[in-house]
Amino acid sequence: MKNAITGMITRVQRMSIHDGPGIRTTLFLKGCNFRCRWCHNPETWRRETQVERIGERCVACGACTLVCGSGALRMENGAVRLDRERCDACGRCADVCPAQAMNLVGKAVSVDDVMQELQRDIPYFEESGGGVTVSGGEPLLQPLFVRELLLHCRAGGIPTAVETNLSVPSGLIAGLLPLVDLWMCDLKAADDGLHRRWTGVSNARTVANLRLLGERNVPLIVRTPVVPGVNDTPEAIGAICTLLKGVGSLLYYELLGFHTLGADKFTGLGMENPMPGAEPLPPERLESLRAVAAGTGINVK
Repeated sequence: MKNAITGMITRVQRMSIHDGPGIRTTLFLKGCNFRCRWCHNPETWRRETQVERIGERCVACGACTLVCGSGALRMENGAVRLDRERCDACGRCADVCPAQAMNLVGKAVSVDDVMQELQRDIPYFEESGGGVTVSGGEPLLQPLFVRELLLHCRAGGIPTAVETNLSVPSGLIAGLLPLVDLWMCDLKAADDGLHRRWTGVSNARTVANLRLLGERNVPLIVRTPVVPGVNDTPEAIGAICTLLKGVGSLLYYELLGFHTLGADKFTGLGMENPMPGAEPLPPERLESLRAVAAGTGINVK
């Protein structure tokens, strides 16, 4: 019998080497409870399907306007205009666009669908020590789907990792512990006020669940996206490291340099970019902050 539990995802990324050990297949789920201003995956903020319009690809052929049933697309002065208030994300425009200027972001998939795709990658997992990583957005906002998928992976001998902000009830984390081989958490700031300012959410749950994972001796990787003007100071990084020194099961801490790949996504989704004009940190600046982290005595990658 086909498994009826479905999840909403943006994509399945095969052959990933950045989402845990070995070669991995990473599943990106839609929906997030943070609103990090520097986010490079804004397509995961909302749970529902969205239309992405890549304006520079549009050849103004008008094919999309002919199939749009909601009246959201029209020709105006030789160009295609999209009224997002009227768009119902039906996908007809994406189906007929010859230039792939219109794309649907987000689709519902069943656990069986995902497992069928993962079966193809098992030889790579076995050879490299990899597995499946469930990411987002915030994947634990779809707990039933994630739990069912992890159960199937465990039954199939597929190693599992969850990439999460940990800002969910502790009972949810505790219930998943037998099904997850590796937890990966982004900790944006140790200071709660700083965290609230830049993500819109307190870090209290994240910190509490980090301590829970440490108490349970669960393998854990913590990463910080280092964003200019937000947390790119020795004080901010040092405070995070001080907090992490109390987490005994930490495998390592990693600093991730901010990049601007999300800027075009905000535009394509018709969303306002909260940090327009932000630039990546110079490599030497990031390296100096890594030295600060390493100087606190924790293991830094």
